Amino acid sequence: MANIKSSKKRVLIAERNRQRNVAVKSEIKTAIKKALVAAQAKDSEAVSSALSAVYKLCDKAVGKGVLHKNTAARKKSRLTVAVNKLMA
Repeated sequence: MANIKSSKKRVLIAERNRQRNVAVKSEIKTAIKKALVAAQAKDSEAVSSALSAVYKLCDKAVGKGVLHKNTAARKKSRLTVAVNKLMA
């Protein structure tokens, strides 16, 4: 543990941010799994709502600095390709 007050504060802030990042990334992974399950069931209504949920979560994560914009774009693109393949 650091000795300087500002360093102690930074340690606490970094831990808080890490926990938030883990929670947001986990939420995105769960949403992606839900979309893939809906695609396997060929439920087009559930797929479209699940896809929009994933897109929204990814865009929010980019805005908050949890994900890089290219990472979010890659996740959305790969999910869309996978869903289209399963729905065909």
